[in-house]
Amino acid sequence: MPERITPERILHRAARIEDALHEFRENRARKRGYDTTVIPYTGYGSTAWIRVLGRVLLTHDRKPRRRLPIIGRREEMVRGWRSFTSVPINEVDVSVTVGGVEHQVKADRGGVVDAVIPATLEPGWHTISLRAEDSPIVESKVFIIAPETQFGVVSDIDDTVMVTALPRPLLAAWNTFVLDEHARMPTPGMAVLLDRLASGHPGSPTIYLSTGAWNVAPTLSRFLSRNLYPSGPLLLTDWGPTHDRLFRSGREHKRDNLHRLAEEFPTMQWLLIGDDGQHDEEIYGEFEEQHPENVAAIAIRQLSPSEAVLAGGRSKSESMSEKSDALWVYAPDGSGLAKQLHAADLL
Repeated sequence: MPERITPERILHRAARIEDALHEFRENRARKRGYDTTVIPYTGYGSTAWIRVLGRVLLTHDRKPRRRLPIIGRREEMVRGWRSFTSVPINEVDVSVTVGGVEHQVKADRGGVVDAVIPATLEPGWHTISLRAEDSPIVESKVFIIAPETQFGVVSDIDDTVMVTALPRPLLAAWNTFVLDEHARMPTPGMAVLLDRLASGHPGSPTIYLSTGAWNVAPTLSRFLSRNLYPSGPLLLTDWGPTHDRLFRSGREHKRDNLHRLAEEFPTMQWLLIGDDGQHDEEIYGEFEEQHPENVAAIAIRQLSPSEAVLAGGRSKSESMSEKSDALWVYAPDGSGLAKQLHAADLL
């Protein structure tokens, strides 16, 4: 009888194939003299722990190797298609130094570092350092949330704080191969809205939660900074199969991180900001049903008719707001959302 190949075995096989491809590319890159590079991402934490985020790659500058005089600037040389063609190092050990104390963490199968380590830090911004193998030391920012903080913002990126104007099937390819910080337009009024929220709630975090890939994190960070959005961690995802999925689920990524924030900061209420193209309303509505005590309000940017077509249509989750006890506000731009949030004493 022929061997029966189950969906589970196919998924596991896809992950093994990806691992073998990564190993082949890593060995080839090392033979060609590529350099180990840590790409630091902004983290966050409490006064007792921090969540460290980053990625370890093998990169090639086509220039003589040198130690950069400004620690932490090397990641700016890895963007767009170069980020995609750079080679992740699987399960490499990474040294994280916080306040003079060194910790060892490990990157995952795709070279992504996402680890929680103990640390005693005062509320506010801090700098930590990361290093893997013989890489230069790079600095990473972490935002420490004070125990008494009661409010924070979680915002989507594509079609929420930046105008994509691209069909969703092409969006990932555009982000990977083309995007730089000058290639997109900020959504009108959204930077002012998020800045007013941050200023009106001193010490509150602004977290950007997106289904975008980690390889564009440095570019997205520059876009947000250039357009005067508040600084904050990016919570992105990675491409490719996992041990139980052929492709990673963007919706599950958002759900998991929202639930994680509720567990990490059980007394905080979050203003959830997204758009009405596809899934944000559904995800936020489900989260509010399960964690009503952690939702201050839900703000949804309404896409224009042309943007909705490119996004694949509007969400079918209008009933979420009707059966929810939370405040839902809708507007096509940041100014309209700000007026409604101001009327609700959230701004």
